[in-house]
Amino acid sequence: MDRTSNFMPTPDQDVLDIQPLRTLAPMFPAPLGVNTFNVPNTTPPLIFVTSAGQFPGGFGAPGHPAFTSFAAAFGAQDAYGGQPASSRGQDAGRGQPASSRGQDAGGGRATTFADKYAANGGQTAANGATNLGASADNPIDVIPISAYRPTPPPVIPLDDDDDDNEHFTGNQTSASGRKIKRPSHLTGYKMSGGLGSDDNNGVKTKRNKSFHRKAGADNEFTSVPLSSSNPREVVEEVLMNFEALRRRHLQLDQAQESTKRPDLKIGATMMACNLRANIGKRIGVVPGIEIGDIFYFRMELCIIGLHTPTMAGIDYMTHTFGDKGDDSVAVCIVAAGVYENEDDATDALVYSGSGGSSKNNEEMHDQKLERGNLALQMSLSRKNVIRVVRGFKDPGSLGGKVYMYDGLYKIHESWKERTKTGINCFKYKLLREPGQPEGMSIWKMSRKWVENPATRGRVLHPDLSSGTENLPVCLVNDVDSEKGPGLFTYITQVKYPKPLSSMKPLQGCSCLNACLPSDTDCDCAEFNGGNLPYSSTGLLVCRKNRLYECGESCQCSVNCRNRVTQKGIRVHFEIFRTGNRGWGLRSWDPIRAGSFICEYVGEVIDESKRNLDGEDEDDYLFQTVRPGEKTLKWDYVPEQMGEQVTNNSADTFEPLPIKISAKKMGNISRFMNHSCSPNAFWQPVQFDHGDDGHPHIMFFALKHIPPMTELTYDYGEIGADSGGIGSPGAKRCLCGSSNCRGYFC
Repeated sequence: MDRTSNFMPTPDQDVLDIQPLRTLAPMFPAPLGVNTFNVPNTTPPLIFVTSAGQFPGGFGAPGHPAFTSFAAAFGAQDAYGGQPASSRGQDAGRGQPASSRGQDAGGGRATTFADKYAANGGQTAANGATNLGASADNPIDVIPISAYRPTPPPVIPLDDDDDDNEHFTGNQTSASGRKIKRPSHLTGYKMSGGLGSDDNNGVKTKRNKSFHRKAGADNEFTSVPLSSSNPREVVEEVLMNFEALRRRHLQLDQAQESTKRPDLKIGATMMACNLRANIGKRIGVVPGIEIGDIFYFRMELCIIGLHTPTMAGIDYMTHTFGDKGDDSVAVCIVAAGVYENEDDATDALVYSGSGGSSKNNEEMHDQKLERGNLALQMSLSRKNVIRVVRGFKDPGSLGGKVYMYDGLYKIHESWKERTKTGINCFKYKLLREPGQPEGMSIWKMSRKWVENPATRGRVLHPDLSSGTENLPVCLVNDVDSEKGPGLFTYITQVKYPKPLSSMKPLQGCSCLNACLPSDTDCDCAEFNGGNLPYSSTGLLVCRKNRLYECGESCQCSVNCRNRVTQKGIRVHFEIFRTGNRGWGLRSWDPIRAGSFICEYVGEVIDESKRNLDGEDEDDYLFQTVRPGEKTLKWDYVPEQMGEQVTNNSADTFEPLPIKISAKKMGNISRFMNHSCSPNAFWQPVQFDHGDDGHPHIMFFALKHIPPMTELTYDYGEIGADSGGIGSPGAKRCLCGSSNCRGYFC
């Protein structure tokens, strides 16, 4: 590669200009009451927030938690089956022993950084000393700020570190004097978290309250306290809350044919309301976040404290290194793929610095050693660990991305080279710290299997479904010598005691082509409470006591958005041997929260006939026992959206008379194990008959599920009706979660 041997600025080059943080204008999301769109060019670079808002003492109080939350988000560094019945373990079919059925598995300080580098001898090229932290042959020279007279620009835009990065300023200019354009998809968003619209004159008009808002409500969002103090549960609860509100807001926007970005709005509002985890920046591990966790929005990284900037790819902070003084160092990077990052290796990453590229058809320019780039260079000399988040193309979406937390890395080398576009770009080589759980390697491995299933080792059967499913279901065992689950017939449709033609018919809609969210005359939408239950991408918006899809009696086409579960599985599954719970189920693909997983397929049991036959206990019997609170609380909280609470809330459990046995015949669902902290839940769905007591049982993702993660659901709590823990139906739980109940039904 063509590397430049020296990085001393020439007269025609931009001088290194390190700006103190106090000159940075707050970017999206802004605190309550502050609007950074259409700011006049005469606005000073420092925006002072006065005491206002719902927080005691005023939002602008520097010591206030809400203020520090906002400061942390924008660069102000805070200090702060197939086994005998006796082994019914936990594949919902579990095929495991009865005794085991049910298992599946800091701080820096607030300060500026304009004068931190002049005293660091050894990294100054101007005085002839060795360049600290640079590679021996192609160093990056760190020029002390004291050697130049900085000329602060009016506004410094966010780093352009990845393809999600866009400048959230209006009618402002960059350091070079060029006008900064606001991205079109953010038109209408106000920094206070509300919705608005602007025209070319900068006049804002607030959107009228829609039908789902409370009459006279002043706020569109009400913060609800978190229910746990466990770091992992707090992170999951924050993410679940974000996803639930985002899906609901998207549903309402689509009904009004709006093209807003609910992820940005909900994320900004949650941060403004302090409904987030891990407030404040830190070096190293973030409590409650595990290697391999996946995310679908950059806002998710922000609200859990993994990566503070909502758009920039480099997160940095000022940290005190003992008696060696303070330095601004990088704490997290997002490698989203916009630059020529070399990420084929699973334990190494060559990361390109920020800046230089343009998204507004402006001329390209060389990257500068400032802000994030300078923080990365200082991390090389300080040898601090850096969190790395990798971005991949979403297999389930043409234009979407999946972000995976890949663990801790350290920078081992840096240099400067010319890119294909002709600009000089900083390069930083990071190596993964040893002894960490697998992250990116699992992703790469599973994608390889999807492309070529023959590369999957220890395969017992390439397709257990024998071609009856949309995608093959692989059977593998890399644990012991077991050759497979016990014999059963693989079927893809529920077997009812009587023909469907003899059951009560389900009234259909008369929509042409497809049901639309904005169509108030759609009967199927009316059956579902006035809204279509799925988003345009097929994600379930919220749990319901019963959900109605369009069926054969409907006039809409088979491509209607309200036909999701009846189309079968769309994920590459494998049935695998667990260590202590028999056989389990997992996916080679990432699964997004709200996605359809599979149907519980088997024989619908006629109770009168079953009692007469006197059969032994069925280890593969599904019945609607009350699930855990985590499943019941999956929905958004209506009060947070300004909606009226109804008695028909989805967290009100109503048992159904249906019982399905997968003992003799079934599908992949019979291998789903129990967990007290599940990642899937069941939902009654009807589309081919009108018998409310015998709906289809469909499974959906409770949260984002990384590839090769065991799929589990809550079999049900032990209650007074079942005789308690000492009852014959109680099974000992081996899920191993922090909130394990010990037993399940």
